[in-house]
Amino acid sequence: MVCVNTHAQTTDRAGERYAEWTVVGSGIGPLLLAATAGGLIHVVFHADGLVRDKALGRLAAALGADPVEAPGSARLAEPIRQLAAYFAGELHDFTLDLDWTLVSGFHRQVLRELAQGVPYGAVVGYGDLAERVGQPGAAQAVGTAMGANPLPIVVPCHRVVESDGGLGGFGGGLETKRRLLALEGVLPQPLF
Repeated sequence: MVCVNTHAQTTDRAGERYAEWTVVGSGIGPLLLAATAGGLIHVVFHADGLVRDKALGRLAAALGADPVEAPGSARLAEPIRQLAAYFAGELHDFTLDLDWTLVSGFHRQVLRELAQGVPYGAVVGYGDLAERVGQPGAAQAVGTAMGANPLPIVVPCHRVVESDGGLGGFGGGLETKRRLLALEGVLPQPLF
């Protein structure tokens, strides 16, 4: 489960919305983490060079202010700690405030249901998730919402699979999805 804080203040610095960010190592490679006054707003896989720069550019455009690199930020300390504990196998439920600014409408509804209703070590089908939010037959739209997830891992889109048992897609790449599901005990650990 993830703490979903919908009333957090998302402005600071004289009313300007901005995010603080850093890149941290993880069991699946470098992750860019960004947070606002409202909470964690963005997690980006494979956050080296061009990927990092593109993500920061999109975040700046969405917030109207350049994100500030802040590796020692108090805003980022708890997300960093909880993600490290998750990758060490010590944390199963994130308790972070989340800033949902980067997603809205149906996508936000689906992602919130995913965050609150699909626990560690479990998976759900795209169609099943569509039914949970009252939109049976919207499996493809759920897939689009997964692709738009600005908070992967914390909002666990890796836990959404095809009804026939296939992995489905994943913005971080299928190998990353396999590794996350193996970490949670859903799939066997890779042999090498």
